[in-house]
Amino acid sequence: MNKKDIAKTRLENQQIAAGKFTSPSDLVSWMGAMQAQDYNMVKWAIGLRLQDSDLEDIEKAIERGEIIRTHLLRPTWHFVTADDLPWLTELTAPQLKSGLRTRHKELGLTAKVISKSNKIIREALEGGKQLTRKELNPLLEAAGFRNENNLFAHLLLLAELDGLICSGATKGNQHTYALLNERIPAAPKLTRDDALEKLARSYFTSHGPATLEDFTWWSGLPLKDARNALEMIGNDFISEEVGQQTYWLSENISLKDEKNTVHLLPAYDEFLISYKNRSASITATDQQKAISNNGIFRPVIIVNGEVAGIWKRTVKPAKVVIETTFFKKQTKKVMEQTGEAAKQFALFLGKKPEIRPSVP
Repeated sequence: MNKKDIAKTRLENQQIAAGKFTSPSDLVSWMGAMQAQDYNMVKWAIGLRLQDSDLEDIEKAIERGEIIRTHLLRPTWHFVTADDLPWLTELTAPQLKSGLRTRHKELGLTAKVISKSNKIIREALEGGKQLTRKELNPLLEAAGFRNENNLFAHLLLLAELDGLICSGATKGNQHTYALLNERIPAAPKLTRDDALEKLARSYFTSHGPATLEDFTWWSGLPLKDARNALEMIGNDFISEEVGQQTYWLSENISLKDEKNTVHLLPAYDEFLISYKNRSASITATDQQKAISNNGIFRPVIIVNGEVAGIWKRTVKPAKVVIETTFFKKQTKKVMEQTGEAAKQFALFLGKKPEIRPSVP
């Protein structure tokens, strides 16, 4: 196995090369969790991995609460399934709280303050209510809280980590919050070891080949916990040594010998962001073009598993303008396939495509 094999196998396992799922919740369950800080782009991250899906399919799954957007793993938004949310929160929240402890101390967020905030939020949402942050803010202010230094965002984050709230249906373009125990059905609890094993199995099945360091980065777990989780599942997985690194994957995949495959991946896609070492799919030089110094992951063009360029979209009432920029000159075939990939994105949105390629 070499780096090209790693990249192409990840395309298969992440359902990019040939998705086997038709349901958003089944796909998100397979992936374990999908980074979702760019709300509009993550819908495409889900859609491109499904068979014959469109934007409406993803939005309906969100409205029904089949997939939930919340803070898990690393301290950022992720989509997870309703079934996985309770045990994932219980597993990863302690580490997230630990990482935020200094900041929360600076904000004066004592246990008493957090308990008071949670009580206000709970009472506001009881009875199936779903409220936006703008609707919750006045209630917190009325109770004496002042929204300085982004305090209310931290209070809502802590309510998520405490398992009190999760995402509700959208109101227009606004994200809402709902009580977790009213939004999703009760689920059996997992022991910590069972949760660690389940998370590791999900990650290495859907994201492999990957290293222990990759899993530690993605999960946000302490290294000791991540190592223990991998040891629990190691006998069920294949390991390959590549460049003094041990990569784990669920099974040997028979890779198709295709000359060119082109995919337009959204910002913060799991294909790049879920690995600590991304060298299998992007060079150090190109990484500076695709990922900013402050950690912004741009939408990328993938050719044969490697980042070959970036793209952006401008959504208008009747059309979507898609601008593609390659890092170096591509063949006519690749340019044609890029156009087809752009059309697929436009079809997903239900818009007419206007494609503007830029050739180096």
